[in-house]
Amino acid sequence: MSQHPDTISVNGRSYNWPQKPLVVVCIDGSEPAYTQQAIAAGKMPFTAKMLQSGADLRGKCVIPSFTNPNNLSIVTGVPPVVHGISGNYYLDRDRGEEVLMNDPALLTADTIFKAFQDQGARIAIVTAKDKLRRLLGYGLDYNQGTAVCFSSEKADQTSKGEHGIDHADRLLNRPIPSVYSADLSEYIFAAGVELLSSMKPDLMYLSTTDYVQHKHAPGTAEANAFYAMMDSYFAKLHNLGADLAMTADHGMNAKHLPGGAPDAIYLGDELDEKFGQGQTRVICPITDPYVVHHGALGSFVTVYVVDADKQGDVMDFIASLDGIDEVLNNAEGCKKFDLPTERMGDIIVVSDKNKVIGTHEKDHDLSGLKEPLRSHGGTSEQTVPMMFSRPVKGLNPNHPLRNFDIFHVALNHTI
Repeated sequence: MSQHPDTISVNGRSYNWPQKPLVVVCIDGSEPAYTQQAIAAGKMPFTAKMLQSGADLRGKCVIPSFTNPNNLSIVTGVPPVVHGISGNYYLDRDRGEEVLMNDPALLTADTIFKAFQDQGARIAIVTAKDKLRRLLGYGLDYNQGTAVCFSSEKADQTSKGEHGIDHADRLLNRPIPSVYSADLSEYIFAAGVELLSSMKPDLMYLSTTDYVQHKHAPGTAEANAFYAMMDSYFAKLHNLGADLAMTADHGMNAKHLPGGAPDAIYLGDELDEKFGQGQTRVICPITDPYVVHHGALGSFVTVYVVDADKQGDVMDFIASLDGIDEVLNNAEGCKKFDLPTERMGDIIVVSDKNKVIGTHEKDHDLSGLKEPLRSHGGTSEQTVPMMFSRPVKGLNPNHPLRNFDIFHVALNHTI
C-alpha cells in the first residue's frame, strides 16, 4: 500500500488526503437557479436525493466572473492576486500587446493537483475547451503515469508526453463534438466515468462549457435537458465510489434589449468621442477564442489612459454613463477584487446586471449570436452553487464561502 501524508499544503492552505476518489465539477455559467429549476421539474433525481443527505450551499466566485480566473482560483485554492490569472485576456503593458491568458508561464502559484501528485496522488483532469487545459495541468509530471489532463475539444490529439494519455478519444466510442454544442460537456463526463473506472484517480476535475447557459435561461427545456444529462453522470460517478463536489466559475444573466439586441455600452466609442482617439484603450477580459457565445461582450472591462492627469476625468465620465455599476482605479479595484495590479488597467469598470460593455461596436462580431445575449463578468453573476454528496460540518461562519474553497470544504469539512 502506497504511503502518503495525511495532509497536503499548497498556497498557504492545507488539505486532507481523500479517503475515496473526489470528483470536483465546475459547471460553467451555472447560476443556482439552473439546478433548482431542473430539480423542481424532476429532471435531476440523483442530485435532488444527493442534496438531501449532502449539502447545498452557496458561494461567491472571483471577479471578473469569467472562466479562466475562476477555474484557476478553484484549482489553486486562492484568488487571482496569488495565482496571476486575472481574465481570459489582458494587455501586456511592456509589449503593448493584447494577450490570451492561456499560457502556464503566466501562472504565479502551483495547483492543488501538482501538490497532491508530488506526494503520490493520481490525478485526472478533463476540460471542455483546450484554452484551459495547459493551465489546469500546470506542473503535472506526465512521465510518472499518475496524471491525465486533456480537453474534449482535442481528445483526438493527445499524447502521453503532453497529456498523460495517448489518443484520449479512444476512451469513448463517439466522435469529437463541436466546440459549440452541449455534447462537448457531455464528452467530459463520459470520459470521467471511464477514467474513474480504469485509472482510479484520487482527485478528478471536470470543467464544462457554458454553451447552454449562454443561450438558454434556467427552467427552459434546453437547460433542463442539459442538467438532466449531468445528473445521470453524477449518479454514475457516485455509483463508482466517488465523493462529489460541484460549483461554478460564474453565473449568467440576460443582457439584451426587448427586441433581442445586446444591451451594450461600447465604451471605446464613448471615450473616443469624449477624449479623442488613441487617448484611452479598453480591454474586454471576457475575450477568448470562442466568442460566438458572447461576442466578447461581458460586464467587466479595464481601461488604460494615456495621459495619467486625465484619469480622474475619464473615471467621472464613465461613471456618468447609464448602466455603469462601479468605476474604480487600479489600486482600489485590485484590492476589492483580489486582482494582480500589473495585469489590470488604470481603471476597472463593472456594469449593471443587464448591461454589457464593449470596446468599439465595429470590433465586436455578433453574427454568431442566434439568441438574445446572456453573459457574465460582473458582480451580478457572482453567486454560485456549492453542492456536496456528503454532509458538511465545521465551517467558519465568519468566512463567507468562495468557489475556490470547494476542495477545502470537500476534503476538510465533509463527514
